[in-house]
Amino acid sequence: MKPSFTIGIEEEYQTIDPKTRDLRSHIDMEIIAKGRTLLREAVKPEMHQSVIEVGTGVCKNIKEAKDEIKSIRRQVIQLARDNGLRLAAGGTHPFADWRQQEIYPDARYQEIVEDMKMVARANLIFGLHVHVGVEDRETAIHIMNAARYFLPHMLALSTNSPFWLGMDTGLKSYRCKVFDKFPRTNIPDYFMSWGEYENFVNLLIQTHCIDNAKKIWWDIRPHPTFSTLEFRICDLPMRADETIALAALIQATVAKLYKLHAANQGFRLYRRALIMENKWRALRYGLDGKLIDFGKRTEVPLRDLMEEYLALVDDVLDELGSREEIGYVRRMLEDGSGADRQLRVFHQTGDLTKVVDYMIEETEAGLFDTAPAEMKANG
Repeated sequence: MKPSFTIGIEEEYQTIDPKTRDLRSHIDMEIIAKGRTLLREAVKPEMHQSVIEVGTGVCKNIKEAKDEIKSIRRQVIQLARDNGLRLAAGGTHPFADWRQQEIYPDARYQEIVEDMKMVARANLIFGLHVHVGVEDRETAIHIMNAARYFLPHMLALSTNSPFWLGMDTGLKSYRCKVFDKFPRTNIPDYFMSWGEYENFVNLLIQTHCIDNAKKIWWDIRPHPTFSTLEFRICDLPMRADETIALAALIQATVAKLYKLHAANQGFRLYRRALIMENKWRALRYGLDGKLIDFGKRTEVPLRDLMEEYLALVDDVLDELGSREEIGYVRRMLEDGSGADRQLRVFHQTGDLTKVVDYMIEETEAGLFDTAPAEMKANG
């Protein structure tokens, strides 16, 4: 059965105090309650109270996903503003201290904090998750195996978290290093069948490592309840257009790998340890780094690899209707990732509050015809 290649997008936003530019809890402002009234289930709380998670429904194609995520982002920005807050998109906040952040009063989050203690409390990060519909579970496992190779490429493109606790970390995605303190994270190894994967999950449940498969937080996973492959490796980009380009690239990757799988042209599988070498390079250097081409056994500049990657998926773009959206990847390669741009502002100003201002501005880019007067006055 051919997959549907439907798309779902989840974004995690930062709620910002416009005076201090620090993170601020939104619970007293009832943004979650108001957001649910306005957008139904598209708005959800996250573990920390200064995080708002939004998600689209099941979208038939990238154009539908683009319209929906832009509409949601626009409405949540307005909702935050109406409650005296601003919204920023980035993998980490430049200077917020996780020790001062409150946990959302929900039994599930309290359980995670009780289980993982400081590791959970310190997990003040913001990601982009993209779901692609692959209904047959056996097919999903084979596509996941092959797609792992491209995860570092996706990460490098999305890098948007160079700062932590007021410091320039020297990494383009410090978010990755915060999250990999959790168990069952990073890039998975490959599984020869859906049955092998199920046996793995059942063993973890049987031995009380987890109570359900949602607590497997890999960079890519078969979603436990939806018939999707979920890509979880990306930092949250600043611009909505960047989110759409990444979602289009992820969808095209799945479609291309399915095309090869259906033609019995298997993509070569590499061990987790090798792909993790490329993940380190991606999170450390972003678009300015080199990844290892394992077939050629040599280093290749990331930007050159991205051109090869775009050429690889080119023959599925017209069928998916995503050529325009994926074209924005080249704009990202020219402008630099979010991390590159944050660092540029910091090097020009020496002021992390100006970096936050820039993040807020970029989060709104392309969503409103003009910035509201209130935003200009406080910006």
